Amino acid sequence: MADKIQIKKENVKTLFDSPYLRVADLQYAPGKHYYDATRRDMENLTAVKSDEEFAAMLADAVSCIVILDGEEEPKLLLSYEFRYPAGQYLLSVPAGLIDEEDKGKPDPLITTAIREIREETGLEVKAADSVKVVNPLVFSTPGLTDESNALMCAVLRSAKLSDLSQEGAVGSEQFDGFCLLTRSQAREILRTGRDQRGRYYPLYTWAALMYFVSDIWREATD
Repeated sequence: MADKIQIKKENVKTLFDSPYLRVADLQYAPGKHYYDATRRDMENLTAVKSDEEFAAMLADAVSCIVILDGEEEPKLLLSYEFRYPAGQYLLSVPAGLIDEEDKGKPDPLITTAIREIREETGLEVKAADSVKVVNPLVFSTPGLTDESNALMCAVLRSAKLSDLSQEGAVGSEQFDGFCLLTRSQAREILRTGRDQRGRYYPLYTWAALMYFVSDIWREATD
């Protein structure tokens, strides 16, 4: 195993700082620089964490795989959300940042997932439903950013399609309807690499599609 490159806090400089995004200069050797786009404060950057801190860190956000498993064939619930860097409505999973007040709760990932599902779909998680952690932390594109998401799976057994709503959108969120996919429809989107509108989609959507068609979600809820 190669030696770990240790980036020291004193060798990190802020190049850009805003309420929502920062760019850090990570000097990893004399005269050698790497740049990190991050949501984190400089003192909480992933790059400077010890191995123990890294192993215990909390993700920045959650991305939710929502499956409606009622009396009919199970369906994967996705929505079309406007993604500003892409300039398009892209097929997306319910997702959102973990609030500061939720970080100290016993289950911050589940708390955040339940809130984001309610805000972005109008559906309430009830006693008959389940919300579980698929993966506690995956990195988005670690060659560019230290941003991370927890992958969550919510299996809703009593949800009614009439309750679906995107009226809970907050801030910059803009939606353009839902997409309910059967297993065969999800496989087709995976096969073609495009959604039903002919557009490309985010990697987290690909993960949701794969998790759904693999039927691993059934094992997780047995």
